[in-house]
Amino acid sequence: MKILHINAVSGIRSTGRICFEIIEHINENGHEGYIAYSDGIKSRGYKIGSKLDRKCHGLLSRISGKQGYFSLIQTYGLLKYIDDLEPDIIHLHNLHGNYINIKILLKYIANKDISTVITLHDCWFFTGKCFHFTVDKCYKWKEECNHCPRVHKDNPSWFFDRSKKMYHDKKYLLGQIKNLAIVGVSDWITEEAKQSFLKNAKIITRIYNWVDFDVFKPVNAKDLRRGMNLENKFIILGVASFWTKDKGLYEFLNLSKQLPKDMVIVLIGNLKENIEAYKNIIHIRETHQVMTMVKFYSMADVLLNLSMEEACGRVTIEALACGTPVIAMNSTSNPEQIGGFCGYVVEKNDIKDLYNKIMQVYKNTKEYYSRHCISYAKETFNKNKCLDEYMRLYNRLNGGQD
Repeated sequence: MKILHINAVSGIRSTGRICFEIIEHINENGHEGYIAYSDGIKSRGYKIGSKLDRKCHGLLSRISGKQGYFSLIQTYGLLKYIDDLEPDIIHLHNLHGNYINIKILLKYIANKDISTVITLHDCWFFTGKCFHFTVDKCYKWKEECNHCPRVHKDNPSWFFDRSKKMYHDKKYLLGQIKNLAIVGVSDWITEEAKQSFLKNAKIITRIYNWVDFDVFKPVNAKDLRRGMNLENKFIILGVASFWTKDKGLYEFLNLSKQLPKDMVIVLIGNLKENIEAYKNIIHIRETHQVMTMVKFYSMADVLLNLSMEEACGRVTIEALACGTPVIAMNSTSNPEQIGGFCGYVVEKNDIKDLYNKIMQVYKNTKEYYSRHCISYAKETFNKNKCLDEYMRLYNRLNGGQD
């Protein structure tokens, strides 16, 4: 089989690394894996457009209110590549990165009758424009998106609400793909998809995100602690690509005011806010160096995932694999990623309970949780098990057996 993945990024961030690892598994099993992408690490496949193209697409999107309706030349270039490659299966990941024309691409796939897999890394494929909806308590996508409360969020529109048009375009175009499989990365998002127009897909299943336990495992991070002058500190870690209100930034800031002197917060990820006034918060820009992240996970005493909207928070899984307990918000997929004795869930805006749970970890010490964290992660988010599930899905779509 030839399988072509299409994603905004290659080899970086969560979805780019997931694509890489699936493609490696495809090739190891005697098939051919490729990726079409707009940014990231050079890979076997096809690079779509340029940084300037993405900026132009983003500007047009903000002006028009339509997301994924531009990049015509770049998309036709991709279709030429697909014609030459002749893949048996196209595997779609994130298409909302201002790099591709979804109408042209989806029409092409339907007309060519190419078997298609969609992995739901967020909710964009079954909403008008939104990546998520729970914070805004908007469930219009079950019937018809319109008057979008998130029109200025996610991929924002400056002027117009085109959510209704985009909703119906996606519903129609995806409905034309006969051999379509939907993969949710958690039970939560899979069940949501079953309530959307994607319920008519040939296959709807859940395949968890995973971690490579040869990479993500406890390592000695004493040198990192020493280099950051944190040798005698209880370290609270937060990780995000971009820190925003929805990722829990303000909860971290409020929490920092209550912490005792022997506790410090380390926030990794891009940040627009000026937090220099918060003396017990150390900010580190986003890094794509995996082994650096393994050291940070191993150094931390606890990871806080304070995002209210997670399809499947990979930072949670990576922290568990490194033996670090997790405290997360009781929302979307967060609870199903934290097994027994692996950490705690707390309710939104309950800073008191959050503080108490941190103090519980502090009292018990990290060692109390580590063995359970690693065991649960290996059992639930096993890389080979999840990748084999994708191979069985490909075989099934391609007319073989499960």
